[in-house]
Amino acid sequence: MKAVFSKNYQQQSGFIRQCIENFNSTGKVLAEGRNEIRIFEKDAQQFNIKSFRIPNTVNKIAYKFFRKSKAQRSFEYASILEEKGIGTPAPVAYFENPTSIFFRESFYVCKHLQAHLTFRELVTDPGFPDHENILRAFTRFTYDLHQKNIQFLDHSPGNTLIIKTGTSYEFYLVDLNRMNFKKLDFEERMQNFSRLTPKLEMVKIMANEYAGLVEKSEAEVFKKMWFYTEQFQHKFQRKKALKKKLKFWKR
Repeated sequence: MKAVFSKNYQQQSGFIRQCIENFNSTGKVLAEGRNEIRIFEKDAQQFNIKSFRIPNTVNKIAYKFFRKSKAQRSFEYASILEEKGIGTPAPVAYFENPTSIFFRESFYVCKHLQAHLTFRELVTDPGFPDHENILRAFTRFTYDLHQKNIQFLDHSPGNTLIIKTGTSYEFYLVDLNRMNFKKLDFEERMQNFSRLTPKLEMVKIMANEYAGLVEKSEAEVFKKMWFYTEQFQHKFQRKKALKKKLKFWKR
């Protein structure tokens, strides 16, 4: 199995390899589903390992010959974020298991980060302590991403970890395999908020904060931000309804 380690974690390579070899039988399960995440611990250090499922036939060939795997992209993008001063759990390694013809499973390893909350809590609990201040700080964090030419395509509620430090907040991106690094225009910046929340009052606060950072009026920022939010929600609900119908017909 191919393995690439960060220079900062060469000494842990033996332990990490053992974790990968015994992934399905050891470690603490953090998330299951399409992909699986487990936590492994040694010498008071916790490592977060994400196992990407074996791709479909087309992607078995694509990842083998034409595209970087999700694990490799996650590792490389995390390294770029660190270089740009953007929070993300420290990248440790990635593993790939190809055959001579096909690509199989892959793994991304990072330091485990124990967060106080994710952006999702702000969506589900409007009474969360210091709600508006966190939301405004998050908006400034997103503006910083944009200024540093980072387009995080999976900028969604579960993909930002939040840690409170005194009276301020730190933000860390996870699930990194879909990113672009380029100068973003106004439309792309506004669209980048579309997946975060369907709540009008939250979008108003984010628009108010973002408008103070750019040469645009609050009305213009809100109009675009809400337009892309509604567009995404419409597609999301339509897709959800279709899945429900398909599930019914499969009975």
